[in-house]
This record gives sequence, C-alpha cells and structure tokens, in this order.
Amino acid sequence: MKRVMALVFCFMLTGMAWAQAQQGAPRTAAKSTKKRAAASTSVTAQLNDLKQALDSQQQQIRQLSEQLQGRDQQIQMLQQRLDQSQEAATAAASKADAAASQASQQQDAVTSLKTDVADLKTNTTNSALTLQETQKSIAELGSPLAIHYKGITLTPGGYFAAETVWRQHALGGDINSPLNTDPITGASQDRMSEFFGSGRQSRIAMLFEGKINFAKLTGYYESDFLSAGVTSNNNQSNSYTLRQRQIWGQAALDNGLSFTGGQMWSLVTETRVGMNNRTEATPLTIDPQYTVGFSWSRQYGFRVVKNFHNKFWLGASVENAQALFAATGQSQNFLLGSAGSGGGLYNPSATYTFNPSPDFVFKLAAEPGLGHFEIFGVVRHLRDRVYPNATATPPSAVGAFNYATTVGGGGANVRVPLFKKHVDVGLHFLAGEGMGRYGTSGLPDVTVNADGTLAPLTSYQGLGTIEIHGSKFDIYLNGGSEFVTRHVSFTSKGAAVGYGYQGLRNDGCYTETVPGTPVGGQFPTSSSGFLPGGLANCAANTRNMIEGTVGFWYRFYRGTKGTVQFGPQYSYLVRNTWSGATGPNRLGQPTGIDNMFFTSFRYVLP
Repeated sequence: MKRVMALVFCFMLTGMAWAQAQQGAPRTAAKSTKKRAAASTSVTAQLNDLKQALDSQQQQIRQLSEQLQGRDQQIQMLQQRLDQSQEAATAAASKADAAASQASQQQDAVTSLKTDVADLKTNTTNSALTLQETQKSIAELGSPLAIHYKGITLTPGGYFAAETVWRQHALGGDINSPLNTDPITGASQDRMSEFFGSGRQSRIAMLFEGKINFAKLTGYYESDFLSAGVTSNNNQSNSYTLRQRQIWGQAALDNGLSFTGGQMWSLVTETRVGMNNRTEATPLTIDPQYTVGFSWSRQYGFRVVKNFHNKFWLGASVENAQALFAATGQSQNFLLGSAGSGGGLYNPSATYTFNPSPDFVFKLAAEPGLGHFEIFGVVRHLRDRVYPNATATPPSAVGAFNYATTVGGGGANVRVPLFKKHVDVGLHFLAGEGMGRYGTSGLPDVTVNADGTLAPLTSYQGLGTIEIHGSKFDIYLNGGSEFVTRHVSFTSKGAAVGYGYQGLRNDGCYTETVPGTPVGGQFPTSSSGFLPGGLANCAANTRNMIEGTVGFWYRFYRGTKGTVQFGPQYSYLVRNTWSGATGPNRLGQPTGIDNMFFTSFRYVLP
C-alpha cells in the first residue's frame, strides 16, 4: 500500500512540472534565447531536485517495504505458531476429551466392577449364611437346640438328679429340709439320725418364645417331683407326684414395659439381671429349701416392670397371700380360715387362711455399672373373725365381727462381682411385721391376742453369700439368720396368750418320752413304731434360726451336649427358742442343733 502511494506521489510531481512548462511556453516564445536558456537551467535543477526526492522516497519505500516484509514474516511466523498452538490445543482438547471419555468409561467400568464385587460379596455372604443355617439345621436334626413350631421357639430344659442327705438328727424329710421342725434336746428324733436318697428334685422345664411387631411373648413351665399324694411313699415304687414350680406368661414390649402373670418367684426374690424372670439369684445349695435368711416365695403373681435403658427397673406385683399363724394358750374365739376343700382342689389335710386381699410388692433395681442393687417393700392385709362371746356360758356367736390389720416390711438385696466376676458377694435383708412367710424357715407372721384379735409379729431375715466361680467348679458359702419377736397378752383370768411367753414351762423339753399314742389309745399296725413321743411341759416357741452352709459343684463336662456335675454340701443348723420359766439351760431355753450332709449328681440339659 505504501509503495502505491509513493508512485502516485511521483507521478503527480512530474505532471505538475510538465504543466507549468506548457503554460510558460506561449508567453515566452518571443523572448530571447537567453531567457530560454535560463528557463531550461531552472527546469533541469527542479528535475534533479525531484529525482533526488523520488530517490529518497523510493529508498524510504524500500525500507518500509523491507520492514513490511519483516513484519509479514513475523506475522506469518506468529500465525504459524498460532495455528500450531490451536492445533496443539485442539489435539490436547481431543486428547482430554478422549481421556475424559476413557476415564468415564473406566469409572463406569470401576463402578460396575464394584457393584459386581459387592453383589459377589453379598451372594457369598448369603451363601455362607445359608450354608451355615443349612449345616445348623442338619446338625439340629440330630441334636436340635430348640423346636420351632408355628412361629414359636420351644426350648426344653431341666436336669436329672441323684441326691442323698444324711442328718445327725431326724427331721422325717426328703432332700427338702423342714427347718423350723428341727428337734430340740429331749425329742426322740434328736437321738436318731436319718439317711434318704432321692431323685425327686429332677426338673422338667420348657421355654416358649415368640415375636410380634411390638413385643416379645414368652411362656415358661417348670416342675419337679417334690410333692406327695395320699398314696405316695418310699416303700417300693416311690410314687410321688409331679408338682408345679413355675408356669407363667409374659409380654415384653419394645418400649421396656413388661407384663407377667402366673405362678412365679415372688418379686421379693433377688434377680441377677434387672427384674427378669428366670434370672433369680437362688443359693447354689443342693437343699431345695435353700438356706436360712434367703427371702423368697413361689406363688401366683401379676407383675408389671418398666426397664429404663438397662440401668434402672421399677416393678410392682400383686401376689397370692397366706398367713402363717402360731400361738399358745389361745381360746376358740377367732377364725382365720379352714382346711382345704377337696372340691375346690385344695389339700384337705392342710389349712388355708381366708385372705382379704393379695400381697403387694414394690421394687426398684439398679445396675449402675458395678453390681446389682435392689430395694423393695411389701404391704399385706391380715384378717380374722372375732367371737367375743365364744367363751361365755353357753358359747354364742352373737356380736361376732371381722378384725383386719395392715402390715408391711422392706428389704434390700446387693450383689457385687469381684476379681473379673470370679467372685460374687451378696447381702440380703428383710424386716417388718408379717414377713415370716417370705423367709426360708417359715416363721410365723401373726399370733393372737386374748380377745381374739390378730397380733402381727415382727421378723428379721438376713443372709450373706460368697460364690467363687471357675471354669470347672463353683464354691459357695452361705451364712444366714431369721428372727421373730414375742408377743403376749392376758385373759381376764390372767392366762397368757400369744407367742414366746417367758412364763411358760419349758422344763419338759429336756426329757425324752415314750412313743406317742394314736387317737383312741390303740396302736394300729400301720402306726405302731411311727409316732415319736411328744414332749410334755415344752412350749418352746422358735426365736431364731441360724444356718451356715458350704459346698461346691464340680463339672466333669460342660458343652453342647449339656453339663455333668457333682456336688457335696455341709450345713450346720441351729434352732433357738424363747426362754421359758423353768429349765436347766438359760431359764428353759431349749435348742436344736443339726449337722446335715448332702450329695448331688446331675446331668443338666444344654
């Protein structure tokens, strides 16, 4: 472009010079040659100047052209670089797109592979579980742990026992010891020992479990043969009857609330886990009467328990009631109950109190992290019918009325595991009015006043236990006592009525008598030699019972097939009575002492 402009500029200068020469020619034609020479010289000089100017411009044009060529080359080089860069960018973009596409494909492949691996793991796990369940089912065909029936799991339990007992002083009892009948010094039984072998404590049990959307349903049945029918004896067939120990149903809701009803251990009984049924902390003794100082009962109950995060439990129950009665010197001016009615399916040879209401038990249990702790209370209602004119002449029921009183007591249970749960230390206590029936000894709840009204007796029960647990053995040591107070009132004639009166004669408690005489003064063949003589002038109301027990269980085998174990036990039992007016020992305070040895061989179902 610059070259063209330079050429145009040159042509314009040349044209202007030529035009000026043409315009001056006609005017100077007549002039002289001198003027022509001067004009010619002037034109030549201008042309030289113009030529120099043109040369200078051409030189500038050449320089500019060279500069333009250099710039064009630079532009071309830059354009080439730009093209190369664009090509590289395009190639890089293509590669990036390809890499992204490849990465996406690889990610899809990895995701698919992960899914395949997860599916493979799931399938493998399911296959393993299915195989395990199949193997378990196949194994259970030969030795099932439970029976599944219509959505319910049935688990059998119990054990088979061969047991013996030797007592230094005869009690006339099987493996179960009637503790409060331990003979005192003058009794014939105190001079004779006894041995019995028994399989009657063998136990049969079945647990029923089912699950619904909001609760677990449980039923439990347990029985043994420690009962006797009218034809039961040890003579030949040992035909003892099956008895009901426990039979109850339970609905345990997912919110921690549970309802249990049936025959079960009383809520008074300590449990090892919360207030859960089937975790009762019974002593490890062979003697099914357990040990003095242990507070318990098995009877009808309806129980409601709330579980607070497996840390605290609050429970209440209503339970069947019975009152244990004992008195000396009483008149026939009151009525507590009657013998059992066979038509009502009660035992006609036993007595039953007419209870105004059930017993009420309340308990709080806690497991804060170390040990198990319980506090509880019992409320009872006692009643009799009083006949003020029963001692009149003639006796009359006129003016008879019902007399009722409310009694209660409280207690605590503590169990602390030590040395990594190899040792359990337990303490148990119960005290209050009318609490005798919840003790192992069966001390009385109530006596009677001279006017026929009831007089509750205060009792105290305490037990300390130590249990040592090993892989093959359990060792246990128990020491307990139960105490009941005395109560005495007097008739208008000064006769003492009640329990434990210190003015009663006990001097006859130390003198053995000849065998007793049946009703009618005759000795039928079936009774001759089987009626120990009764002690005359021997009131001897029990004041307290003391027992110390030591024993162990050794397990020969414990595994999937059950447990085979053997255990010996020794018990030292003392029965102290309230002192009387006369006698050679502490104002007539007779005592009964017994040494008892037990053995047990058991096969326990798994």
